[in-house]
Parts: sequence; structure tokens; C-alpha cells
Amino acid sequence: MKKIVLVAAMALGSMTAFANVPATLNNDTKIAVLQDDYKEIAVAEVPAAITEALAADYPGAELTKAYVNEKGTYKIEVKMGDQAGHLYANESGEWIEQ
Repeated sequence: MKKIVLVAAMALGSMTAFANVPATLNNDTKIAVLQDDYKEIAVAEVPAAITEALAADYPGAELTKAYVNEKGTYKIEVKMGDQAGHLYANESGEWIEQ
């Protein structure tokens, strides 16, 4: 009888050891992967409609880099003073929100 109680106690005790969830540290890691199919082009290759729209809608903005994808959407890097950002436009100079 003592052996049965001892075996039962050991079996229950060993099962609780496997039920513990291991603690994880620094689980705040974020990974961002950007996948876009834009190819860099020269600033001079940007259509005139886009540069005119940029001058009209964002006076004083400087076009620093330009990219285009297969669909004809342009992604341009713009700098105004100490601020920089991206704008998206189609070939006719209409702004696109993305």
C-alpha cells in the first residue's frame, strides 16, 4: 500500500513539473519588412505634371529622390526645410494616398 501511494505521489509531482510555462524575456521585438516594387529613377525623369503639382501644392518643397513601379505610380521623396517625407502620384500629377 505504501508503494502505491508513493508511486501516485511521484507521478502527480512529475506532471506538475512539465506543466510550467517557461518565462520569456524581451518579447517586445518588432520586425517590419517592407516589400515594394518601386525602382529608383533620376529626378529629371519625373513627369512634368508631377513637378508642377508639387510646386503648386507644396511651395518650397524640394524633390530629392524618385521611384516608379510597373503600374505607373510614382513615389517621390520630398524635403521641406528640416522635414522629409514621401508622396505618391500617378503620371498625370494626381496625388494618391497610400
